[in-house]
Formats: sequence, structure tokens, C-alpha cells
Amino acid sequence: MTRPTVPNQIRKVFDGRIFSVTVESISMPRGGRLEAEIIRHPGSVVLVPVTDRGEIVLVRQYRPAIGRSAWELPAGSLKHGEAPDRAAVRECHEETGLIPAAVAPLGAFFPTPGYCDEEMHFYRATGLRLPREDDPAAQQDEDEDIEARPFPLDAIRAMIASGDIVDLKTVAGLTLVEPHIPRVNARE
Repeated sequence: MTRPTVPNQIRKVFDGRIFSVTVESISMPRGGRLEAEIIRHPGSVVLVPVTDRGEIVLVRQYRPAIGRSAWELPAGSLKHGEAPDRAAVRECHEETGLIPAAVAPLGAFFPTPGYCDEEMHFYRATGLRLPREDDPAAQQDEDEDIEARPFPLDAIRAMIASGDIVDLKTVAGLTLVEPHIPRVNARE
């Protein structure tokens, strides 16, 4: 295994609300120099909220990068110093309006390691309930206009096949959680 390559120089060229972009000058092990443009991201959580009926709650929201609304699994960025399991509970509440009794890790992956260090932490959220008066209020981001709705797994598979679901983290999350979903909704 090769040793990690350490950049000779790092320049931050963009510092945004969610991520930053650096250009890192790297001397390659076999000679030559690489100017790597890297998106630095704090990481994120992706939730697979599963209802007591075995349905999965998806959210629909407008995505400016693709110029349309998309059905997808709820997800969000980690806040500075926030543990992924705590972020999973927070994001489930913020995006679906439901509070999970439990979150179970399904894995963590780098969706675009060629140019971004974002690590997505996938969680199955179960025991979903509506907030009570003593629960803190959900704090949606001001740019979020989200519709949440439960779907049977077979309906989600059909949405993927038809192109109604175009979000890759959603496809990955469903693949990870499928062995843990009861087959009750396949018969309905």
C-alpha cells in the first residue's frame, strides 16, 4: 500500500455555507505535480425512515442544481462537532416532522471521492412518532420547502425504474436497508 501523499501547498478558493473548495498542489510519487481541486465538506447523514407498516418516508424538495423537484431520502450536513447519530435524529425530525425512537447505522460511504471528501453516514430510523409538546421544535433550513410521504418499497422500486427517483444516495440507501424491511407492503 502506498503512503498518503501530502500536499505541498493548499489554497482555499471558495468558502461557502455548506462546503469549501481548495486547490492542493501535490508532488506525485512517480514524479510530476497534481493541482487537485477538492470540495471540503463536513460530512452528512442519510436517513431511511421506516414506518411500523414497513413503508419508507421520502421527501420531495426543489433541487436548484438539476432545476426540478426530486423524491429522495431525507439527508443533511453535519454541524461542526456533531456526532452522525445525533445528526440523524435531528435531520429526521427536521425533514420528515417525525422523531425516531432508534437510529441504526447502515454504513458510511464517499459518494464522489475523486473530488470531494464528503462522507455520507446512512442510518435506518425506526419507531417514528409525531413530536410531543415537550420536544424541541424542528429547525428547517430557510431554503427548504419539503413534502414528506411514506411509500411502500415496491412503489419506490417502480419510481427508480421509471426515473421518478434520480437521486443516487436514495438508491444506495434503499439497497442498504432492504434486507431490514418487512415484506408486508409487497402484498398490499
